[in-house]
Parts: sequence; structure tokens; C-alpha cells
Amino acid sequence: MQRLPHNRSAVMLLEPPRVDGRRLRSERTRLAIIEAYLDLLRGNPRMPTASQIARQAGCSIRSIFERFSDLRALSIATADYAIAQGQAEAVARSFDGDRPTRIQSHVEIRARACEKWGPLWRIITSLDELVELRSRIVMVRLANIERMKLMYGPELSRLSEPAREQLLIALAVVISFESWDQMRHWYDLSMEAAQNVWRSAIDRILPSAG
Repeated sequence: MQRLPHNRSAVMLLEPPRVDGRRLRSERTRLAIIEAYLDLLRGNPRMPTASQIARQAGCSIRSIFERFSDLRALSIATADYAIAQGQAEAVARSFDGDRPTRIQSHVEIRARACEKWGPLWRIITSLDELVELRSRIVMVRLANIERMKLMYGPELSRLSEPAREQLLIALAVVISFESWDQMRHWYDLSMEAAQNVWRSAIDRILPSAG
């Protein structure tokens, strides 16, 4: 019968790695601060104060600035968090369906993203003098373009490269965060009514695939 090793180094190799409880608590607090920031933006799309964020997160103001150098650093961290979440939620679906199905799927996913992340978008675009945020804004816009290339491949394939690029820019403007914000808050459209506007506009702009 084989005997188990008794030396200390061998036993240590068999033990599971220890979890750093302090680091886990710190990371949970960091995430709570980011989510509190987002919750406050959804209620009032203006940069919240540190005291408001601390109260919403259930932590001290000191805890915020132990994890973020200032509120702009928090905005950058929140943008990264939102972009990761948003990209995961906005995976293209039904891109092999017929034209109405593709438009319907694209508009539904895009509308949910604009409704959920629009308040944060207003903040980060107002702070785009920060190089870090500017690069993230560009990344989000390019991801939107790439998603449309996939969703509307049959229609786009019939166009020359310059015409295809112009049409994608036009579509990006039509379904932008800013467009959604105007429909929802300036024209007071419901979610469904705003989506109907987008569906109709996209169908009119896209060329025939046949």
C-alpha cells in the first residue's frame, strides 16, 4: 500500500489555495460602489456626489476613495463594467433570419441597451476629454457598426464599399443612444412606439437584398 507523503511541502501542495477574504470584501465593496453609481444615474442622469454614492452603496466616502482616486476614475471603471455587461447582453441573434426578423431582433436588443445604459452614456460622453473615456466611446460605436454588418449582411453585400460605409454611418446615427433618448424623453414615446420608429426607419434605409 502506498503511503501518503508526510513532509510539509507535499501536504501544502495537496491543500486547496486559501481565499483572501479581505480582497474579496474589497472587491464586493468596489462592485457595490459601481452599481450604486449606475442606480443613481438611472434615477437622475447627472454625475452623483461621493456622499450620494456612499449612501446608496452602504459604505463610507473613504471606502470610495480607497478604491478610486476620484469620481472620474470611478466613471472610467463604471464604463468598463457597463461595456462588458452591455456587449454580453447585445450578442447578435437571428442574424440568419429573414429581413423583418433580423430588424426586429436587432431593434429589440439595441433598445434594451439604450434604455439600460443611456444614463451612463450621457455621463461618459460629457467627459470625453479624458483619453481613457474617448477610446471607450469609439470602441462602443465600432462594436455597434460590426453588429449591423452581421445583422444586415444580405443588404449590405449589394453595395459598393463607399456606399456601404455611408449607409452604416447613417444607421448608426439612427439607432444611437442620443436618438433613443430623444424619442423617450423629448417625444415621450413608449418603448414599443420608439422601437416601431426604429424598425420603420431601418427598413426604409436598407436596400433590397434581392
